[in-house]
Amino acid sequence: MRTFSPLPPAWRVLIPTCLGTALSLSGDTTLYTVLPTHTAQAGVTFASVGLLLSLNRWVRLPLNRPAGRWIETRQRKPVFVAALLLGALSTVLYALDLGLGIFLAARALWGVAWVGIWLAGNTIVLDVSSRKNRGRFIGIYQIAFFTGAGGGAFLGGVLTDFLGYHPAMLVNAALSLFGGLAAWAFLPETLPAGSQAPESSLADPSDFSDADAGRPIRFQKGQLTSALALLASNRLAMEGFLVATLAIYLRDQLGESIAINDAAIGTATLAGLGLGATTLVSALAAPASGTASDRAGTRWRIVAAWLLPGIAGFSLLPLGTPLAIFAGLIGISAASGSNANLATALIGDLGRRDQQGRRLGTLFTVGDLASAAGPLLAFWMLPLVGLRGVYFTAASLFALMFFVSVLWAATARNKITIPEP
Repeated sequence: MRTFSPLPPAWRVLIPTCLGTALSLSGDTTLYTVLPTHTAQAGVTFASVGLLLSLNRWVRLPLNRPAGRWIETRQRKPVFVAALLLGALSTVLYALDLGLGIFLAARALWGVAWVGIWLAGNTIVLDVSSRKNRGRFIGIYQIAFFTGAGGGAFLGGVLTDFLGYHPAMLVNAALSLFGGLAAWAFLPETLPAGSQAPESSLADPSDFSDADAGRPIRFQKGQLTSALALLASNRLAMEGFLVATLAIYLRDQLGESIAINDAAIGTATLAGLGLGATTLVSALAAPASGTASDRAGTRWRIVAAWLLPGIAGFSLLPLGTPLAIFAGLIGISAASGSNANLATALIGDLGRRDQQGRRLGTLFTVGDLASAAGPLLAFWMLPLVGLRGVYFTAASLFALMFFVSVLWAATARNKITIPEP
């Protein structure tokens, strides 16, 4: 029987994994921030924006689950590093102005790269976590995601306003390349060659799933479906409705720029600043909610509590005043950080480690479907209900998930019981 060698210290794994993931997002998040208002510089039409912003997610849909099954027994580091380098290449292509066809190919290439980055990254984190710390460790990894998304949005907006679209994308490509090289140099392997993931899970007797504790299969599947719905609603509301439309919303409310101390601040910078600042809140909310859920025994109670500021935030945003926009973005980002973290933690709770790749693949397939449909749905809804109607729809999605979470929390059955030895 093969033995699983001790895993490296968690921080030796988490730091390079988090750094590579964060830097890989710079080009993609810059594109979300500036493409709707810089179509001429990018060499595309406004009508193609929705497709360009969603194409990478459509590409990921058929890849997530088979890639998740494939990575279950494969070494994580080579997959992760290769995906980071592929992502850097896609960002270079954004900057070369080679026409719409190459731009579409670059977005598809980024979709393939993100499958490897996100699946391998999350699998690496689950490799070094257990039921006792899973929420906190995934929360730390979510900090990397939100820091990369927010930092990339802000830096990309500023660089685009001051340097122009093409130089900004080249800077982002250099950052992505650095992240890949850092992971190659410093990331330890969490699944040594010849080892099998199922045996590694047997070493931790505290990591029983609901099925191991004798829970009904329908109960486990019900929680699994609800966890998938939680991430789907979060992706649809955030990446689909908010991120893709915020620059347009700010331009409609505030104009092309605002004057602060006789200095004109452009819309791209404002959108990047807004997304960057609120993403910082998401980064803080992820580990906070994860740690609370580790201690609570039932993650759904924490899910419900953190959905409330998101409902309030999307309800405030349509008011259009600076204070309402600021408060709304803060509440939305807090809920978003919790939702993304706890959905992944719930998936980790509900299955054996030898199945975590395929379950992560299913989770991310559902999330990517929502993210891909989001921009298309948002731009379709704009002429019908306007941006205010789009944001009220997002509030309704969060409200629905709040009631689902309260229902699960009220059963008190999802507290995992550890059998006596």
